[in-house]
Amino acid sequence: MAKTTTTAARGSSRKSLKLWVTGARLRTLPLAVAPVLLGACMPLAYQHFNLGLTLLALAVAVLLQVGVNYANDYSDGVRGTDANRVGPLRLVGSGAVPAAAVKRAAFASFGLAAVAGLAMIAIDLAAGITGALWLVAIGAAAILAAWFYTGGKHPYGYAGLGDIAVFIFFGLVATVGTSYAQLGYLDQTSVILGAAAGFFACAVLMVNNYRDRVTDIASGKKTLSVRVGARWSKVLFLLDLWLPFALISLVATVFPSAVMGWFAVLLVGPATIVFLAAKTPKELILVLKLSSYAALVFAALELLAFTIQ
Repeated sequence: MAKTTTTAARGSSRKSLKLWVTGARLRTLPLAVAPVLLGACMPLAYQHFNLGLTLLALAVAVLLQVGVNYANDYSDGVRGTDANRVGPLRLVGSGAVPAAAVKRAAFASFGLAAVAGLAMIAIDLAAGITGALWLVAIGAAAILAAWFYTGGKHPYGYAGLGDIAVFIFFGLVATVGTSYAQLGYLDQTSVILGAAAGFFACAVLMVNNYRDRVTDIASGKKTLSVRVGARWSKVLFLLDLWLPFALISLVATVFPSAVMGWFAVLLVGPATIVFLAAKTPKELILVLKLSSYAALVFAALELLAFTIQ
């Protein structure tokens, strides 16, 4: 009897862990890793690379991404937005996990991200980079943006402003913040690379919202995809997906090795073809995955390029 109880408990624990991993939406984590890798490019190029600061920046980005995923799950679930969705399982919307527990997980992730961010700032201040104090305000803004994307009485994600926030925080802020923490100044090439990361993040958000636009309309969630319609959603997705290559072509005029990022078209090309031919949500989920991994491969190639340039 005791052995049976223990086995059942282990099975229950594994099931619970699997639910939380599902809720963390691991397929989105490449979008958190990519801007940090791009942010490390210029410190490598100028021989100011600091592994510790880079790892802390990575922790901040990943924890914020997990936090916003749990926060979205909670807020969309309690609003009823996820009741008729066609994508992967949501913890609150499916009733698999209590809403209060998901909310606590979101704030725990935000708290850990804040701790990692404060550690970065402390290291910079100790090194005499007083401008790092600005990162406190930026970090606070990132957490607030993560929560109010779908949380609060007037979530900006329901008003079609999510793409702007994603471009800023999972593009420019994450990339430039990683670079600034190591260089101690704002580098223009890092800004361009941050824009590239931002466009990839917007591409993933756009295809996700394009997939959900019918149910979003029914629930009153006016994402950018809902506002512009199916045709312009496709145009914006393709622009977001391909603009990063134009940006690194610009960077390559100064740092020729940056053209290595073009090998990411091996993922972007298939994502484009599948998206244009897609007729089912399952196909769009594949596009989402391909786009997310393309962002990570793009960033890794750029990091390698600036390591060997």
